[in-house]
Amino acid sequence: MTPACLHPLAPTAALPQRFTWPFCYEPHPLCIAAAAEVRACVLADPQLRADADHGKMLGVLVCQAPDGQLGYLAAYSGLLAGRNDWAFFVPPVFDAQQPDGYFKQQERLISQLNDALRQAQRGTSAPSKEHLDNIKARRKQLSEDLQLWLFRQYRMLNARGQEKDLVEIWRSYHASPRLQARFPLPPGGSGDCCAPKLLQYAYLHQLHPLCMAEFWMGESPRGEVRHDGHYYPACRGKCLPILTWMLQGLSVDDDPQLASTTLSAPLTKVYADDDIVVVSKPSGLLTVPGRSTRPSVESILRSEGGFYDGPIIVHRLDQDTSGLLVVARNETAYHHLQQQFIRRQIKKRYIALLDGIVSRREGTISLPLRPDPLDRPRQLVDHEHGKPAITTFEVIATEQGRTRIALTPLTGRTHQLRLHCAHQEGLATPIIGDALYGTPSPTRLCLHAERLSFVHPTTGELLTFELPPDF
Repeated sequence: MTPACLHPLAPTAALPQRFTWPFCYEPHPLCIAAAAEVRACVLADPQLRADADHGKMLGVLVCQAPDGQLGYLAAYSGLLAGRNDWAFFVPPVFDAQQPDGYFKQQERLISQLNDALRQAQRGTSAPSKEHLDNIKARRKQLSEDLQLWLFRQYRMLNARGQEKDLVEIWRSYHASPRLQARFPLPPGGSGDCCAPKLLQYAYLHQLHPLCMAEFWMGESPRGEVRHDGHYYPACRGKCLPILTWMLQGLSVDDDPQLASTTLSAPLTKVYADDDIVVVSKPSGLLTVPGRSTRPSVESILRSEGGFYDGPIIVHRLDQDTSGLLVVARNETAYHHLQQQFIRRQIKKRYIALLDGIVSRREGTISLPLRPDPLDRPRQLVDHEHGKPAITTFEVIATEQGRTRIALTPLTGRTHQLRLHCAHQEGLATPIIGDALYGTPSPTRLCLHAERLSFVHPTTGELLTFELPPDF
C-alpha cells in the first residue's frame, strides 16, 4: 500500500546518484518540482497561507517506494497554523501536542508553579525566601525532567534500520567530556525541523530517499535574512548531530565545503618587506587553515618561509571575499598591527555589487550583530544582545538592475557588510553571489576589499594600497 504522505512525482529529470548533503547543496530539479507543488498546496489553503506568510521553512524529500514508484514527502518545521497534523504533510517524529498526553500534563503543572510563584511575589504578606526558593527549585526540576523525557521520545532511525533517541545521538556526537559539558542536551525543538521528520517517515515506510531540499515561504524573521522561495541548508545547531546519525547507510554527496575550491585568481603579493606582506587574496581562498586540507593565505605564505612561528594573520577576509590583506612577518609587527585594528586606526574600503537598486545615495547603517548559535556561521541582527556594527556606504553607479557600492566598515563584525546589505533594516539588497544572505552564484561573491590604509609597524609611514575588483 502506498503511504498516505507519498505524493506522486513525474520523473522529469534523471534520478540523482547520491543523496543530498543537506548542509550545502544545489536543489535537484526533482526537489524544485516537488517544492512548487507544496507551495501551491499551502497557497490554496487560506489558513495555511496566512501562517506561512509570516515566515515558515518547508521541506521536500524525493523518494522511491519498494515498487519503484517515484514520489515526494513534504514537511514544515515546528507547527503550521498551530498544528502538527496537517494531512498533506508528514507527521512529527513524536507528537507532544496531545492535550491529555504526558507532556501537556506536565506543562500545565509547570504553569501552575509559575502562577503560584507570581501570586506569592504579589501577595500582601512578603513570602519567605525559603518558600520562593522551593517553588523555583521544583519548577526547575520539573522543566529539566520534562525536557529530558521529551528528547527520549524522539527515537530516530537511520538507513540501516538502527534507532537512537536524541539524548543518545547527542552524547555520541559530542563524545569528549569537554563537548558533553558544552552540549549536555539538544536545543529545544530538536527533531522538529523538516529534514529529520522527512527521513523518519521515509524509513518507517520503507521508502528510499533520493534527494532533499528545504525552502522558505513568506516574510523574513526580524533578526534574520530569509527570502521567499529561496532554498536553505539544514541548520547545524539542531540538525547536524541528528542527520549525521540518520544519513548512515545512505550514499551521500560529499560536503562541497571540504572539496577543493576554484580560485578566481592566484594569491599575489602587492607589497613585501622584512616586517609585513600585503597580499591580494582571491575569492575562494581561506585566510587561515580550516577543517579541510585546502590551502589558505597563511599556509601558502608559511610554505615560502620568512615568517616567525607565532600568529601572522592580523585580520581576515571571508573565503569568498577577495582583496587586500596585510600579514605580519614577525612578532613586533603583529602586535603593532593588532593594536591599530583594536584602536580602529586601520582603514578599509570595500566594493560590492548588489542584486537590486539602492534608493539612498549614501548613508550609515548601524545594526548590532551576533552569531546564530543554532546555524553557524550565520549572523543575526539583535538590537538587545548584538554587538555594535556600523558601516558607511556610497553608491557609485547603478547598472542593469544592480548597484555598485563602496562600503566602509567602522567596526569589524563577522559578515557585517553582507548582513548590512541584505537585511531589511539595512539596504535590503543582498550582495550578488551571497549564498548565506542572498542568492548563490556559480561565479563568486561580488565583495572586494579595494583599499587598505595603516601605519607601517617599523617606519611609522602611513601606507595606502588600492586594488580594483575584477567584477
